[in-house]
Amino acid sequence: MSESVEILVEEILKKLNEKESSAESQQLTKSDAGEATAADYPIAQKHPDWITVGQGKKFTDISLDSILSGEITAADLRIKPEILIKQGEIAKHAGRESIQYNFSRAAELTKVPDARVLEIYNALRPYRSSKQELLDIADELEHQYGALICAGFVREAAENYERRKKLKGDN
Repeated sequence: MSESVEILVEEILKKLNEKESSAESQQLTKSDAGEATAADYPIAQKHPDWITVGQGKKFTDISLDSILSGEITAADLRIKPEILIKQGEIAKHAGRESIQYNFSRAAELTKVPDARVLEIYNALRPYRSSKQELLDIADELEHQYGALICAGFVREAAENYERRKKLKGDN
């Protein structure tokens, strides 16, 4: 079984490397502001030192053997906000500012526990929350987690839901 997993991982890595090689031909020059640019893509190949995993582990510590032995766990593979910010900088310098915005929101959400993210997701569905409940979520995101972009998103949703009659009790 471990041989078939190893073959599968090798095939996936080969395909990723092929995609990364084609992306290298579209690189831009480094930014004078010290931000990551398209020239830094793919980060895993060009700057593995930027990527940390778990507590004090390096990206290069990830291998099939380290995963199978339990040395690297699922918790070690959680994305860090810093690398999402770098990915966003690359997107910005490649002319994809809306993608940078999405990476920034994702970076903020890494601070919010997974269970709470799912609760917020459900609260944002039409007719699930009152305006005040959404505003309370926005305040929580802003003040407890420092997630300013996400807080703004929830406040905007509260206003739109109110205008469109999509709040709890409107149906």
